[in-house]
Amino acid sequence: MSEIPMSEARALPQPAMKPGRAGVIAAGLVFLDSVLGQLATLPNLAPWYEALHKPGFNPPNAVFGPVWTVLYCLMALAFWRILISPRQPGRRLAIGLFLGQLLFTVLWSFAFFAGQSPLLGLVVVIPQWLLVIATGVAFWRFDRMAGLCFVPLALWVGFAGVLNFVIWRMN
Repeated sequence: MSEIPMSEARALPQPAMKPGRAGVIAAGLVFLDSVLGQLATLPNLAPWYEALHKPGFNPPNAVFGPVWTVLYCLMALAFWRILISPRQPGRRLAIGLFLGQLLFTVLWSFAFFAGQSPLLGLVVVIPQWLLVIATGVAFWRFDRMAGLCFVPLALWVGFAGVLNFVIWRMN
């Protein structure tokens, strides 16, 4: 096996962040987002959410927890992969888009549940969905696996937007 000359070794891209540190940051931010969302949601499930008229395609409440757990794990994995990727043009934008979609994810819980407003939830879910898609595309450019991690989230937030719209119309 030949060794890489020192001048070439310096030219190889270095990870932007050590994997352990990136893992703590990715998992921590996603966990914080989840906890804040739950603080807005859980106190408003009964009686407010239960009393709303909902369409037949509304999943049972027991589905939301496991789905969001998987989605949050995928978000953390994708973000971790981007944080450890080499610095290159557009990476900061990808990170900014991720943080923006994370913010809108928790804002939706506060708008819809804590604000008890399907209309306000609808106003928030539209830019949330667009940010999720933009983040997935931006992540794909750096790491295909990170981009693929956003496909289920984009589908779920799209579904949530349709559900949110129908709940708003029915109530």
